[in-house]
Amino acid sequence: MRAVVQRVARASVRVDGRPAAEIGRGLLILLGVARLDDRRAADWMAEKIARLRIFSDAAGKFDRSLADIGGEALVVSQFTLYGDTRKGRRPSFSAAADPSEAEPLYRSVIDRLQGLGIATRHGIFGAHMEVDLVNDGPVTLIVESAGDERAVA
Repeated sequence: MRAVVQRVARASVRVDGRPAAEIGRGLLILLGVARLDDRRAADWMAEKIARLRIFSDAAGKFDRSLADIGGEALVVSQFTLYGDTRKGRRPSFSAAADPSEAEPLYRSVIDRLQGLGIATRHGIFGAHMEVDLVNDGPVTLIVESAGDERAVA
């Protein structure tokens, strides 16, 4: 499982020109699911993201997590995170999970974040979406689950 995590002042997602979800201060999470991912990877990803200390404390150090600040999360499915561009000009997405396998794991991450007390919104799985954000910092990280290297081998 792979996520691009962006610390945001606010973020929103639109589908067919209509608002689907929005958050204030927190994290925008672009989430890709690999073909070998499982529920354990989804739980790990949610817990890792909820506890990442990437918000500043009073001294300006990265010492507070999303949970610590009472921030929100916006999770957006992003199979293109598994696009392999090493050969040719068209990305290969063979490492990405099929939608029927990816959607339940995507939802597991959302459910686990909510279970950890994070106010979580999400996009529409598989939809063409427009994502707006105000990156705070900017702070952007890539988070990969432990089994991720198997999926792209």
